[in-house]
Amino acid sequence: MLAGATLVGAAPASGAPGAVVVAPGIEYTEFDIQAAKGVAHAHVLSVDLRSRQVGVGLLYPGKVAARATVSRLATAAGAVAGVNGDFFNITETQHPGVAATGASVGPAIARGHALKAAVPNGQRFGPALPPGTSTKDVLGVTADGTARLDSIALDGSVTTAEGDLPLGGLNQYALPVGSVGAFTADWGETSRLRAVCGTDTDRAAPCSTDTHEVVVSGGRAVHSAGTPGSGVIEPGTTVLVGREAGARRLRELSPGDPVAVRHRLVASSTRTPYTFALGGYPVLRGGLPLPGLDHTTSAVRTAAGIADGGHRLLLLALDGAAAYRTGLTIAEVADTMRRLGSVDAFSLDGGGSSTLVARAPGASAVTVRNHPSDGTERAVPNGIGVFAKPWR
Repeated sequence: MLAGATLVGAAPASGAPGAVVVAPGIEYTEFDIQAAKGVAHAHVLSVDLRSRQVGVGLLYPGKVAARATVSRLATAAGAVAGVNGDFFNITETQHPGVAATGASVGPAIARGHALKAAVPNGQRFGPALPPGTSTKDVLGVTADGTARLDSIALDGSVTTAEGDLPLGGLNQYALPVGSVGAFTADWGETSRLRAVCGTDTDRAAPCSTDTHEVVVSGGRAVHSAGTPGSGVIEPGTTVLVGREAGARRLRELSPGDPVAVRHRLVASSTRTPYTFALGGYPVLRGGLPLPGLDHTTSAVRTAAGIADGGHRLLLLALDGAAAYRTGLTIAEVADTMRRLGSVDAFSLDGGGSSTLVARAPGASAVTVRNHPSDGTERAVPNGIGVFAKPWR
């Protein structure tokens, strides 16, 4: 871990020396971290969730299978600051002819609306998950304005004249083997073919050849095809995609047959609805690092921390400039977030995705505060937006 490490410069506690007030309740600071493999440079936002003038929400391009830069997402949403979010389906080199969707790995909730559920663990992109974590893990903010770490699962079903079958996915780039998944207008125009590629344990496994798709509108099946398609999904329409056993069930449907699709995202540790949530994975719980965190691979990282009983959110993005590019290990990220006051912390996508934006005093738009390691901002599927206005 970081037994002898130090944070050099201002820590992002409220009112800390060197902190810049982005807006009331929102502060930005930067500082060096003396890590095991060299100096890393951190950019941190401290967000006071107690303030009614502060809000946190999901930044995304309006569709699940789409990407945009953090600065563009923040500007479009009117956010005063933000960071990049979840890991995502960035490439498809193992599946010739199948395009990457750009969709994120974990669940996503925007303004209380469930956008998508989590792909199987074996289908995720990003570093190996720490023991005991899964793609269902989220960082979220509840309806009462409290930040939490949680796990969110899909609860859904497809009801036909032949009975019910469980729903295995919602707007996901990968469906569990043998399942049926639902795609709604939130997905976008991107091809749904990637959803039937790989297996629950092997992302690179071949695409399934046993597939079927049914379009449902007005409570009835209206069209079917043997291969998942693409194109706009109109509001009120659901496209069901099945693979293996799920495909065989969908082939039983004919145009005009009644079909009811039900889905919701269910949090495991609280009954309070989430207004915002996105995926990643926990690195710190109850002030203690998770066992089994990687302590050898250093990289540019993005992370979020929860302090003050869920009433303060810390958002960290490392600098990707050449002088700092060795970055931190995941174990060092957990230790850094703890030293900054976090009791719980969550790792988000890193590397070329790591981006932190914030408005300068008097400015009308956000600017990128760190140096993305690609040299320019990378387009990402989502992020955490920080807003300065009445939010609740």
